[in-house]
Amino acid sequence: MRAEQVTGPHAYHGEGPVWDAGWGGLRFVDMLAGDILTADLASGDVERLHVGEVAAAFRPRTSGGMVVAIERGFALVDAEGSVERLPELWDDPGVRMNEGGCDPQGRFYCGSMAYASTKGAGTVYRLDPDGTASVVLPDVTISNGLAWSPDHRVAYYIDTPTGRVDAFDYDPESGLVVESRRPVVEVPGDWGGPDGMTVDAEGYLWVAMYGGSAVRRFAPDGTLDGVVEIPAVKQVTACTFGGADLDELFVTTSREGLSDDEQPTAGAVFSVRPGVRGLPVLPYAG
Repeated sequence: MRAEQVTGPHAYHGEGPVWDAGWGGLRFVDMLAGDILTADLASGDVERLHVGEVAAAFRPRTSGGMVVAIERGFALVDAEGSVERLPELWDDPGVRMNEGGCDPQGRFYCGSMAYASTKGAGTVYRLDPDGTASVVLPDVTISNGLAWSPDHRVAYYIDTPTGRVDAFDYDPESGLVVESRRPVVEVPGDWGGPDGMTVDAEGYLWVAMYGGSAVRRFAPDGTLDGVVEIPAVKQVTACTFGGADLDELFVTTSREGLSDDEQPTAGAVFSVRPGVRGLPVLPYAG
């Protein structure tokens, strides 16, 4: 399969796409600009909302608006776009939030990384609906994709330098069962680094390949099942299902580190209809 470009190259480091019918479609981040972008898929244009120095990941809130991971913690955005920053979780300017998602109970997880990608400098945090933040998983390096199986029994997680997708058992009361961590997908280095991820309604994993010009579909047992090529762009960052029937895969890309004349469509969003449907986004219950 081959994806087609559906927006202009508006993002320097596009990431974290989310489809939600409640706000009318597709949003994603221009992470290092600190902006959340709302895409007009008819025109290919975007509208920006600035939320902080970094806009790492976000999800809709059941009360309206969004929860957002910003550079050193979390923020709440109301339906009018006003941003309320929660207390910072650390004071090291060399570490920032990177990627995350909500669990079935409406708790928002996001993992951090060092700007220098220092090994073990990152941490996965959880923001509960009452605003309490806690550490879930320390000593990660480039915390990336996080998604749940359709039956909500398993959470899948990517720490990019491991070259793997790992699985955790999921308990509705306690959340991720850290002791249950196990590898389920091994990604060969010549495929690129596993980055953002989503899970379809059949329980298969779709993993963006940073440096690999593709999104790859894996069965829950780790078997490669399909490839979506992203033409002329190497740095493929994340993906999500959207559209009225959740049958369209949207893919974000990055032009971080590229010169102006390299890969001119890097930073655009691409899409493809792969013949399967995705799952509705899990919202934050705060």
